[in-house]
Amino acid sequence: MSPKTGPRISPRRLLPLLIGLGFAWVILAYFIAPLFWDSYARIDPKLDDVPRVTQTGDHHPGDPLNVALIGTESELLSIMKAADWFSAAALGIESDVKIAADTILSRPDDAAPVSSLFLYGRKEDFAFEQPVGDNPRHRHHVRLWKTPTLSDDGRPKWIGAAVYDERVGLSRTTGQITHVTAPNVDLERDYLFACLEKTDELEQTFIDKGFHEQLSGRNGGGDPWRTDGDLYGGVIKATASPSAPQP
Repeated sequence: MSPKTGPRISPRRLLPLLIGLGFAWVILAYFIAPLFWDSYARIDPKLDDVPRVTQTGDHHPGDPLNVALIGTESELLSIMKAADWFSAAALGIESDVKIAADTILSRPDDAAPVSSLFLYGRKEDFAFEQPVGDNPRHRHHVRLWKTPTLSDDGRPKWIGAAVYDERVGLSRTTGQITHVTAPNVDLERDYLFACLEKTDELEQTFIDKGFHEQLSGRNGGGDPWRTDGDLYGGVIKATASPSAPQP
């Protein structure tokens, strides 16, 4: 006697069901969950009190700041190029479609876009990345902002967050498709400076011990991060006579 089987769903009924489930996920992940997460962030002050971190566009904690550089814009671009780090493409339909196709088809993408984070009320001034393997699912990347102050020799100071994308997955907070970042951000900080030191364009390095008082947290996607609290800094070799600091 053959075992009984449950009712089967015909292909004609399965397709509308799958479409309906996909539509429900889009509504939940991209509309309902962000509203809930925004309300939760306002209720729980700990999420907004993490020191020395960037912010997402909707004012949730982003990635922790862990690197700093001193140099002109051209000097910054030069040392990153010499270190084999590439400028990330701007966000947009074309670049978004390209990174999606490259991820699915396992094609390298040196200029895959990164999501925008904010500091000083604006998104990053520069984003650089270094691909790992044959597709942009995993990569090294850093965002940098020009600070409001100048160095003693009149050159800009840059501060940034270096973080490693280890895979593509779903956001822990909204369920949206996103990059999942590795928790040990110190490894990415150390790797970036190892690359910069090989260029012979770095004049000196320094460490701001105890820059972070809070040594762990979560970013806007819910990914955990941890650090020893130190910020690594570097002074790029000057390629032109710097202007005197303004009084």
